[in-house]
Amino acid sequence: MIIKRTDSSDIDFQKLVRLLDAELAIRNGEDNSFFEQFNKIDLIKNCVIIYIVDIPVACGAFKEFNNDSVEIKRMFTNPEFRRKGLATKILEELEIWAKQLGYEKAVLETLAEENEAVFVYQKNGYKRIPNYGQYVGIDKSACFEKVL
Repeated sequence: MIIKRTDSSDIDFQKLVRLLDAELAIRNGEDNSFFEQFNKIDLIKNCVIIYIVDIPVACGAFKEFNNDSVEIKRMFTNPEFRRKGLATKILEELEIWAKQLGYEKAVLETLAEENEAVFVYQKNGYKRIPNYGQYVGIDKSACFEKVL
């Protein structure tokens, strides 16, 4: 396994995000356009990719949320490689990177009904918080926070 730090111009990151977007379009249904507008990857400086035998299989990213916090974005693991701890590895690398840059907290949003994703975040120390920003009042959303 190789963990690579990169940015959103990375072709492998873009390929994984396209797979994520296709999956989310199905899960979000008619609400997809609402969520899609907050998931653009233009100019994200902090992206992580996991490779297994030179194949990009998982990714994640963060962007500044406020002066002391980052927002975790674009978390995805190829379905063939799920349940192997890769999402945890991505989160750990993103958290280390954010701390190295001086950030103290991480926040994120996921679909409330995404039991697997919610489990991964809670297992890794993320606590449920009231929905923030554009997700206030959105019942499909669940927001989380972790002190780094």
